[in-house]
Amino acid sequence: MPIRDTLKLTRRISTEAASRRLRMLVVGFVLISIGSGIPAFADKKDEKAQLLVDRAKQTLDMFASDPQFTYYYDGYLKTAKGFLIIPSMAKGGFIVGGSKGKGALVAMDAESGEWNGPAFYTLGSASIGLQAGGKSSEILMIVTSDRGINRLLNSGAKLGGDLSVAVGNLGEGLGSADVRADIIAFSKSKGFFGGASLEGSVIDVSQSRNRAYYGESLLASDILVRGRGENEGSLGLVESVIKISTIDHSDEPPVESDD
Repeated sequence: MPIRDTLKLTRRISTEAASRRLRMLVVGFVLISIGSGIPAFADKKDEKAQLLVDRAKQTLDMFASDPQFTYYYDGYLKTAKGFLIIPSMAKGGFIVGGSKGKGALVAMDAESGEWNGPAFYTLGSASIGLQAGGKSSEILMIVTSDRGINRLLNSGAKLGGDLSVAVGNLGEGLGSADVRADIIAFSKSKGFFGGASLEGSVIDVSQSRNRAYYGESLLASDILVRGRGENEGSLGLVESVIKISTIDHSDEPPVESDD
């Protein structure tokens, strides 16, 4: 056989062998992943879920650091059934608009007094009207009733429909009036968006994110009511919830700055 043909044959055999080795490695990786009960790409999804938990903690801590908020709503914070935190609610559009966000819900176990969660949710709405611009808001929802928690255990809860909601902006319209609603929602926003409102928004359970974070398929009721699901990455968020719901505030209203 000519030397040129021999070299071609050698290269072809080497390439085929390398391909076989690569296929064997891929198959082995998949089998190991299945055998250990961990999806091959679960780590990447888990990182996104953990990032959402970390950002939810930052948002909750931001609200907790506002003396007006904690003073005027001390009673609601201490009797809360749950906290749904949306670290970023993006809104925008011209004529036809909409909003979307991802968040985490921590709920209290009425019997033990312990906080369960988080369970993951999405919040979205669509609207048509006179509007322009864009806004990104950090939203904290205080769930004030058992009815509110029970309705949130399933997807499709509509604010202003299935659940009554009272809305206010951080630092604006704060007062000591008795607010009766399943949810009291507060937002801190940057930018401008005409006619923004949470009414009509729909809250859905994020089953895929719950599964990625806890490594098993769990319903929202499993996580929030039965206390199932463990992930050490949630400890910081739960600690912030405990702090904001138990902290003692001054008997006098905070002094507002002239700045």
